[in-house]
Amino acid sequence: MLASILLEMTGSIGTLGAGLGAGLAVIGAGLGIGRIGGSAVESMARQPEIAGRLQTAMLISAAFIEGVALFAVAVSFLIAG
Repeated sequence: MLASILLEMTGSIGTLGAGLGAGLAVIGAGLGIGRIGGSAVESMARQPEIAGRLQTAMLISAAFIEGVALFAVAVSFLIAG
C-alpha cells in the first residue's frame, strides 16, 4: 500500500517537475530573445549603417535560442514521461 502511494506521488511530482522545467526554459528563452532584440535596436539607433548585418545576426541568434528552448521542453517532458 505504501509503495503504491509513493509511486502515485512520484508520478505527480515528475509531472510537476516537467511543467516547472518547461516553464523555466520558456521564460529563459523569452528573456534571452528580449535582451537580444533590445540590444539590437539600441545598436541600430547608434549605428544605422550596420542595421542589415545586425538584424541577420539577431534573427539567427533568436532562432538558436528558440531551438534550445524547444529541446529543453522536449527533454523535460521525456524525463517525466
